[in-house]
Amino acid sequence: MTTRAGKVYLVGAGPGDPGLISLKGLESLQQADFILYDGLVNPLILRHSRADAERTGRADEAGKRVLHQQQINERLIEQAQLGKTVVRLKGGDPFIFGRGSEEAAALANAGIEFEVIPGITAATAAAEYAGISLTHRDHASAVCLITGHEDPAKPESALDYNILAHFPGTLVFYMGLHRCQEIVDSLIEAGMPAETMGAVITKATTPAQKVVTERIDKLPQRVKEAGLHPPSLIIIGNCVQQREQIKWFEKKPLFGLRIGITRPMEQAEPQIQRAIQLGADPALMPLLEIREPEDTTQLDAVVNEISKYEWILFTSANAVHGLFRHLLKCGKDLRVLGNCQLACIGSATSIALKQYHLKPDLIPSKYRSEDLARELIKLQPTGPLLWPCANRGRDVLEKEFHAANIELHQVVVYEHHDVQELSPQCLHWLKNEEVDWVGLSSPAIARAFARLLPAESHDHLGEKLKLAAISPLTARAAKEAGLPVQVIAEETTWEGIFQAIIKQNHCS
Repeated sequence: MTTRAGKVYLVGAGPGDPGLISLKGLESLQQADFILYDGLVNPLILRHSRADAERTGRADEAGKRVLHQQQINERLIEQAQLGKTVVRLKGGDPFIFGRGSEEAAALANAGIEFEVIPGITAATAAAEYAGISLTHRDHASAVCLITGHEDPAKPESALDYNILAHFPGTLVFYMGLHRCQEIVDSLIEAGMPAETMGAVITKATTPAQKVVTERIDKLPQRVKEAGLHPPSLIIIGNCVQQREQIKWFEKKPLFGLRIGITRPMEQAEPQIQRAIQLGADPALMPLLEIREPEDTTQLDAVVNEISKYEWILFTSANAVHGLFRHLLKCGKDLRVLGNCQLACIGSATSIALKQYHLKPDLIPSKYRSEDLARELIKLQPTGPLLWPCANRGRDVLEKEFHAANIELHQVVVYEHHDVQELSPQCLHWLKNEEVDWVGLSSPAIARAFARLLPAESHDHLGEKLKLAAISPLTARAAKEAGLPVQVIAEETTWEGIFQAIIKQNHCS
């Protein structure tokens, strides 16, 4: 056993939006060897770490408690004593109704070094994502944070509703949805006017956020009618009146939609971020894996004589990374390119080239292999052309250049491998009709989705579950595989997929 002392970071993850974790919290995740995270933490945050992660869900499917607080404390101490850097990832802020101080005390008693990294607490984030300012010079000069779920072992409540009813500002009740009627009755009985405005916010800062506003005497009934569920907050005060004017989150163009991102996991970050920016919930369902070639004999030979090619044609960002990663692995650098000219399809491929400080000499007006071939043929190249590509794909370039009597050499720089099964989470979403759209970004992905889609989900295609294809070619492959496509991107990019969904969403 190692003698190196471990350390525990008690980190606030924010209330739901994965972008609300602090920079310091993110850095701790990147350093972690082990992560213990609450059920309210958005799992998308875990993509920033390669550490082992264990969920401390309060209850399993049978409703039985999974980990007691004492067990959580013991787990943190145990992992730190093994010399690991441990992150305890908690929803909201660790010390605001989060029992983080109890965990800190346990670590201190065990002699474990720890650090607390504050998080954005649910009150401020939920209010602001709902368009409510908790303080306002015309409405509230103070804020009171209150638990709506006190320790059941207490002999009596510590809350004095006579004080709360006359508080000169905004009241925020955490975890109080199940006691909404009791809370407002107590406030009104203590003297708060029945016409005081209140709001209940559930699943705040996520695409599933719902907000109900009403005068407090009618608020519990409205909440019941709306079918709201925890996690939630109750906000009471005149500041709630601001919502109709300054609410912004729910106006995002894809708000409330769950969109399947089918790219390989390690390459999906731009699409995840874009979906979140547009108000959608990105559902990670990778259908392909990208691997380096098993046999690099041909690739080694190409790298050794790469300067002989007049043009190098890149039809994907994967091809860019695959070629230059191998070139550097062979101990060479970009000088070996000599006078090679570079052509590429699409903005993503161009961006990939720029990461190697290279600029494309040709980008076709339309992001298709046919257009790349035609525009390059017009330049009348005389030397051989190199096409770094995948182990499988279309042969359009080969046919076009062969017809034009232009020498084209293909070399495999990366391999596509089909995912053999969807994750349990993906299957759950699909079987329970909890995915609104799936983006199909290549013919191979379309065919893989058709193969892995649960049989019972086929009945809902085109209704609850809709498909967006990145190109007519992908749409045709989907149709041949028995998948109806609702929209086709005008621009052959993932941004084109998102914009096609937005356009369809506005029309429906």
